[in-house]
Amino acid sequence: MTTKLKQKKDIALVAHDHRKNDLIEWCILNKNILKNHSLYATGTTGTLLENELKLPIKKFLSGPLGGDFQIGSSIVDLEIDMLFFFWDPLESLAHDPDVKALLRLATLYNIPMACNQSSADFFISSELMDKEYERNFAVIERYKKNRTKQVKEGI
Repeated sequence: MTTKLKQKKDIALVAHDHRKNDLIEWCILNKNILKNHSLYATGTTGTLLENELKLPIKKFLSGPLGGDFQIGSSIVDLEIDMLFFFWDPLESLAHDPDVKALLRLATLYNIPMACNQSSADFFISSELMDKEYERNFAVIERYKKNRTKQVKEGI
């Protein structure tokens, strides 16, 4: 199973509290590229980015209130093409399981995911950023095949 990422990407922007300023500064530096794409964000981050960038951003709930799940659901529904998630690995958060679920879905659905500024810089400067791209779901297909086999064998 594959899906084609369009030239204009649907990009989710997420940041933990101690990383929001880092993401905002990074987005300001890359505004000329980001303005050519559709932007999504969790609540607080989205509001801050919209105020700074003066670009439209579809905002989900705040992360702890379910925004991470909403973005994860959008990934499963093939509505998000990329994830820029500046997370804080040194801060334990009440919604850490939500964060882990979001990272798991992004990995499972094979979307480009940057969790720090260096990887975000590489993604945003890639020649693929403004081109169509065929993304496959080999992991999901393998899981479905194995699960069907297990059900037939009664495992």
